[in-house]
Amino acid sequence: MRRGEVWWAEFDERRPVVLLSGEDPSGFRAMQVVAPADTDISGWGIEVAVGVQEGLPFDGVLRFALPMPGFTPCTWLTTLSRDDLTERAGAVSAAKLSEIDDALRASEQKTEWTPAAAARLSEIKDSLRRRTQAGD
Repeated sequence: MRRGEVWWAEFDERRPVVLLSGEDPSGFRAMQVVAPADTDISGWGIEVAVGVQEGLPFDGVLRFALPMPGFTPCTWLTTLSRDDLTERAGAVSAAKLSEIDDALRASEQKTEWTPAAAARLSEIKDSLRRRTQAGD
């Protein structure tokens, strides 16, 4: 079990993760593969594609939210034990791992809150609200 490997893990259900660290006493740092956003999240987050090429039966993303004052993003970054990992699916390439590292660094840096950023957050919230209401 090494950094860059893609594994199936048991959470509330079986989900794919990418290992972002090797095992240490506290476990493996890993990020869950999720569905791509269906709205433009530029300026709010970064998505790195992970999927069939890495051994999964579908295409997804690792989503890294950029921190903003007044905005608490969801995170799919977690720590797992060896027992949580059930089956190896594959691995990301060295280039993809570099892209993941860049996105992770960006997600850990503070971002300046501007009126344009506030307006963009409002647009995203409105878009999500409209989709939720349309699905009712």
